[in-house]
Amino acid sequence: RRPVKGKILHRSIGRGLRLLRTMATASEKAAPILGKLEELNIKCPVWEHAAAFTVDEWKPIIKEQNMEGIVTKTLFLKDKKDQLHLVAAAEQSAVDMKAFGKDARFAKDEVMSATLNVEKGSVSPFSLLNDKDKKVKVHVDTTLLNHGGKILFHPGTNERTVAITKDELLAFIKALAYEVNTVEMSAGGAPKPASKPAAPKDSTAKKAAPEKKELEAGETKLGIEYPKTEEYFADWYSQVITRSDMLDYYDVSGCYILRPWAFKIWKIIQGFFGAEIEDMGVEDCYFPMFVSKGALEREKEHVEGFAPEVAWVTKSGESDLSEHIAIRPTSETVMYPAYAKWVQSYRDLPIRLNQWCNVVRWEFSHPQPFIRTREFLWQEGHSAFANKPEAETEVFNILDLYARIYEEYLAVPVIKGKKSEKEKFAGGDFTTTVEAFIPVTGRGVQGATSHHLGQNFSKMFGIKFEDPTKSDGSHTYAYQNSWGCTTRTVGVMIMVHGDDRGLVMPPMVSPLQVVIIPCGIAAKTPQAEREALYNECEKLATRLKRVGVRSKADLRNNYSPGWRFADWELKGVPLRLELGPKDLAKQQTLACRRDVGGKDNKAPLPLESIETKVTDLLKQIQKDMFEKAKAERDSHVVEVREWKDFTPALNAKNMILAPVCADKEVEVNIKKRSAEESAEQLDDKAPSMGAKCLCIPFDQPDMPPGTKCIMSGKPAAFWALFGRSY
Repeated sequence: RRPVKGKILHRSIGRGLRLLRTMATASEKAAPILGKLEELNIKCPVWEHAAAFTVDEWKPIIKEQNMEGIVTKTLFLKDKKDQLHLVAAAEQSAVDMKAFGKDARFAKDEVMSATLNVEKGSVSPFSLLNDKDKKVKVHVDTTLLNHGGKILFHPGTNERTVAITKDELLAFIKALAYEVNTVEMSAGGAPKPASKPAAPKDSTAKKAAPEKKELEAGETKLGIEYPKTEEYFADWYSQVITRSDMLDYYDVSGCYILRPWAFKIWKIIQGFFGAEIEDMGVEDCYFPMFVSKGALEREKEHVEGFAPEVAWVTKSGESDLSEHIAIRPTSETVMYPAYAKWVQSYRDLPIRLNQWCNVVRWEFSHPQPFIRTREFLWQEGHSAFANKPEAETEVFNILDLYARIYEEYLAVPVIKGKKSEKEKFAGGDFTTTVEAFIPVTGRGVQGATSHHLGQNFSKMFGIKFEDPTKSDGSHTYAYQNSWGCTTRTVGVMIMVHGDDRGLVMPPMVSPLQVVIIPCGIAAKTPQAEREALYNECEKLATRLKRVGVRSKADLRNNYSPGWRFADWELKGVPLRLELGPKDLAKQQTLACRRDVGGKDNKAPLPLESIETKVTDLLKQIQKDMFEKAKAERDSHVVEVREWKDFTPALNAKNMILAPVCADKEVEVNIKKRSAEESAEQLDDKAPSMGAKCLCIPFDQPDMPPGTKCIMSGKPAAFWALFGRSY
């Protein structure tokens, strides 16, 4: 057996719980399938690798380990009559789910687990081995059957890949007594039975993804193939972040490479926020990333809140560590023992420290770049004060800065509020939050949080001081806060503003605000004239840089102007200036806005006052992007006073303001009941995820006397914002 490439981080969850995703677990999942292949005398190569939850995560692994074969995707569907379908297709094939039964949709994870005994991201035709009751209909893409080489699948676990021929695939399926339905799923076309005439066109059928063109040697793929719609949102998002050079995938699932185009955005956020908190008296520092088990477990409620996400180091080389060491999920338990040493007198307070660092939270849920990752970058501030009013003032001042990051820099509107008792930071007194919204999916996303910890942690870690107001010389425990904002900011910006052509960058955070492209040059243009135009482009870029505009001239003469237009549109640069011989003759440049589509995005600008014109236009673009995003967000925030209107509003991709009482069980019941009702929708298409309490907004609508809680019927105490969330 080949050893897995790279190092294995042994992780136990909570207090010495089982290791996650170990070699033994993957081997156990693959063993029955590999045994069946051996029984059928099918000899095929098997590769061991890091978990690949998506095709985009799988492809780099395939390339790195030189696996030969066509890449596949396997869908597990359920139609309105509860018939289950397994669809094996080539990765580039477009799959119209309606072709597999009326209102066919992805089966729930628990249905897939119960039927095929396989987890999401690992399903393949081999999973049919576990379908003891033969409940599943099997469909195979003719692209796979017409392929002359090997076909790649996961054998029951996404930490293994096998390569088999089409004949071996059919032999395996037929050995399990299944009938194979072959379907044509050519790239860009709707699936249809291969042996029957095409069905009449369904006007309600989902739009097929555009054709995926195979690249020639040396050719560069440019542009986005998937539309920004709910049904293709995951594919759209994956293509945007990779093809715009924001991010690349890594061989450890849930961890990603931030490329310079993305990291520059984070640096701009760092620059703004760092300067603001420095003016407030906060100082930067750095603490180690490792946490002793004793320190982490000292605050029981806190560690229980993070236990499922903690990654542990248990070995040094081949030797077991005498005490397991956690990798910080957050740094309260790292920093506060030091605070206890530093604070002896009220004169030692306040302590207000911030660090820019990475943290690790080994999430069980499906990772999503920028939004939910196992390692991410953030800033975390930790402060200690002598009195509660000072501490609470800082909580809200920091929250205002987070709102400014989103609204003034990212052009993303947010709702400021307080988390419910159920959703607040584990071990804290209260949590404040800024909540953003992704209209395409109808989901909220927590933007950043600022927590007041009260005296909970100071009592646990002994952060106390001699209180001058007490004559007996007794001590008082400090009041503490913690607050953090992460690289999730970048993902939210992409999701809110991106379009079918790629990124759309707000000027305040765009690494490049203006790109200048020479135009109107033909093959017969004299070299002297060509160089003169290039010089004018460089001069224009220099003029803009002098007034603080991040600009450059793109003089890549091995690409056409049209190709360069598309390249910078994909990267989301807010403003393109086109400059040609005719423009120079008129002493003007043609300005093209990225945020505006169609013919309205171009207008001439005079070169004489170009500095003022461009800076004013960038400010206008920033303002327009925020107002557009806010208008769309506001159209998806609805007030609901009666339960009968709640779930329909939720399924219409809205956030819901609802009156509730202070009973903690209310939000639990709302989430459960909205999930159940969503699953029972007549069209069987509504998401099954229930609504959670996103926050209790500070800006509260009027509460008429006698208003009842939407769930319990008791007198309502406040309006709460509910919605599906990331």
